[in-house]
Amino acid sequence: MTTSLTEENYLKAIYHLSKLAGEKVSVKSISNTLNINPASVIDMLKRLTDKKLIHYDKTAGARLTDKGFKMAINIVRKHRLWEVFLQEKLGYRWDEVHDIAEQLEHIRSADLADRLDKYLGYPEYDPHGDPIPKPNGQEPANRRITLADAEPGKSYSVVGVRDTSPDFLQYVQRLQLGIGVKVKVVEKIGFDGSVILQVSKGEKTTVSHKFSENIMVS
Repeated sequence: MTTSLTEENYLKAIYHLSKLAGEKVSVKSISNTLNINPASVIDMLKRLTDKKLIHYDKTAGARLTDKGFKMAINIVRKHRLWEVFLQEKLGYRWDEVHDIAEQLEHIRSADLADRLDKYLGYPEYDPHGDPIPKPNGQEPANRRITLADAEPGKSYSVVGVRDTSPDFLQYVQRLQLGIGVKVKVVEKIGFDGSVILQVSKGEKTTVSHKFSENIMVS
C-alpha cells in the first residue's frame, strides 16, 4: 500500500498529538497543527480510515491502528535520524535541519532508517533533544519537564526544545541555552509567569512564560 506525502504528514501529526494529549486526537487539534480547515481534515481522516491506518469517529477522535503506528514511527524515526546526520556529518546548524529533514523523511526504503541508525552509531536523541524511537516505537527513558514547571532554587540541564522553528532556535542560541547547558531557576514572576535564570553560573536573564514552556529540562 502506497501513501502520499500528505497522508504521511497526517499520520505523523496524529502520532505527535497522541503523545501530548492521550491516545485519541481531535479534528480541531489536527486542524491547528497542520493549519488545514476542519472539513479537509475530516475528509483525510476518512481516507486514512479506509486504508486501515487510523480509527476515527466524531466523538472519540482519531487514533492510529497498529499499521498506522508503525508507519508513523518510521517517518518520525527517519526525520530525527536525518537531523542528526545533517548536523553531525554535513555541518548544518540545529536551526536549519528540521525543514530539510521534513523532505528527507518521505524517502521510501524498507531499511533506510536502520542503515542510517547504524551509520550514526545508534544515537538516542536528535539535535533538538527529541528521543529517536526504535522500530517498535520504544524510546529511551527520560524524565523531562518544561522550564515553566521547574522549581525556583533548583538547577537543571537543558535537554530539549518543543519549538523547532529557526526564530526560536536562534533566540535560544543567543541566550546560550543549548542542549546540555546548566541553568538555575532563580525566581518565577507570579504576574506573568516569566522566569529569572542563571545560565552556567553566568549573569541572570529573564525569559517569558511562552519561552519557558518550549524549553525542556531535567
